Amino acid sequence: QVQLVESGGGLVQPGGSLRLSCAVSGFMFRLSTMAWYRQAPGKQRELVADIWSGGQANYVDSVKGRFTISRDIAKNTLYLQMNNLKPEDTAVYFCNRRLAQFDWGRGTQVTVSS
Repeated sequence: QVQLVESGGGLVQPGGSLRLSCAVSGFMFRLSTMAWYRQAPGKQRELVADIWSGGQANYVDSVKGRFTISRDIAKNTLYLQMNNLKPEDTAVYFCNRRLAQFDWGRGTQVTVSS
């Protein structure tokens, strides 16, 4: 069955960095457009970044220049490198397909605070 397992979150000070990972299994990862999403307390889940099978990446304006999405096909893993983190980046981060999402994983908590 499909599994999406996010990891790498934590508590970081403003300006710090984190690298999130998402280990996937059970579907054709290499052919799928994948994405990172986040959900802040009291807010709806939002798309943060996506990456197409050919490698093209897109970002929401609020993270452009700070976040980088990537994938390792051999490891069936999706990554999100987050630099210059801001308090407004605090959220639970999830990975999933860009379209026709699977059941959501547990996500990984990112807290940006001094």
